[in-house]
Amino acid sequence: MVNKKIRKIRKGWGGTSFYPPLPDLLIFLFITLQQVQLAGCANAAEQGDATAPAEMGEIGDESEDALPERAAALGAACPDDMQYVDTEFCSDVDRRCLEVEHERTNHLDICHSFAREQSCRGPRRRISFCIDIYEYPNQRGAHPVWMLDWFQAQATCESKGKRLCWASEWTAACEGPDSTPFPYGFERDHRACNMDNLYIDPLRPGPRSQFFFYSKEKWLAFRELSRLDQSVPSGSMDRCRSGFGVYDMTGNVDEWVVSDEPTHDKSKWAALKGGAWGHVRSQCRPVTTSHEPEFYYYFVGFRCCKDALGAQEWTPAPDALAAPVVEAHDFAPEPIRPVGAPGPSKTKFTWVPPAPARGPSTRSTPQLRPRRLRPRQRRGRLTYRRASGSRTCGRVK
Repeated sequence: MVNKKIRKIRKGWGGTSFYPPLPDLLIFLFITLQQVQLAGCANAAEQGDATAPAEMGEIGDESEDALPERAAALGAACPDDMQYVDTEFCSDVDRRCLEVEHERTNHLDICHSFAREQSCRGPRRRISFCIDIYEYPNQRGAHPVWMLDWFQAQATCESKGKRLCWASEWTAACEGPDSTPFPYGFERDHRACNMDNLYIDPLRPGPRSQFFFYSKEKWLAFRELSRLDQSVPSGSMDRCRSGFGVYDMTGNVDEWVVSDEPTHDKSKWAALKGGAWGHVRSQCRPVTTSHEPEFYYYFVGFRCCKDALGAQEWTPAPDALAAPVVEAHDFAPEPIRPVGAPGPSKTKFTWVPPAPARGPSTRSTPQLRPRRLRPRQRRGRLTYRRASGSRTCGRVK
């Protein structure tokens, strides 16, 4: 077939010269290259799939360290409603706060701006896991759950084939691959996440009574919960997303986690991360350990985590208290739809950094010569003559 095409091309040249014109030579080379490629494909088909590349669904004989990356690339490391996190985690980061606010109500130091230079004061550990993209029920546009304690949150995650996140997992997902103190960067911004809202006082029937949102009357508790609700729908604030693509990790509602640090007397194995919609730290690192695992509140929720396919399981500190095993049960089967909720306040807590202290003035001050005053006695008083009047200094005996 090739010889016939050669003769045809030569006939078209109008002569028998061995060297054809340049454009015709290029056409001849193109036809020859096509036939070589077709012959190679035919040979590969006859040999079967032995030399064909591996399919996208096959991981192959890779090492254990490469499995998480390979699984993530294939979309098999985590379920569709979760994000895959794989990073080198530092448990002790040295950061320098540039602007700090001393919040007196909750006795907190709120940092508003961090220096971009930071360092790790301890060894880094590889951490790989799956985490819910949104706060539970992990649906974009849904209302986050409330009024569940640690046991109920863990049981609900277990009912979905998941678990509560380790505190270190939560922090790693919040800081992102660049390890920023806030999920959106180095400067605190209540325009990015739902926080710094003005406080709404919960109501109670008496000074020593329980709050109405703890009432056993469901209609009364729900009405009070709706009145206090300042949350936003999950994923509605686009900037409140970490570098790993996880939404609403700071602000909105506080989130239950499992502490992987040494045991605290009150919270034991439980902890809260992220802060709620009020004026608190709202950073990735801080953790609240001042509540018992049985604690539940109107701005406390959670999100779930899961071991990634092929990843090494995270191990807590040796002196961390092991969390108890709970039976799987969904304690939040119905969506929450508040009635008449105020939502975020239009006015926010706004902190203004204090003005820098003024140094000594460099301007020269004219030296005034003191005026000489002459005393005089009048009606039993010793006074001094001055241009602006007289000043009594004492009584003459």
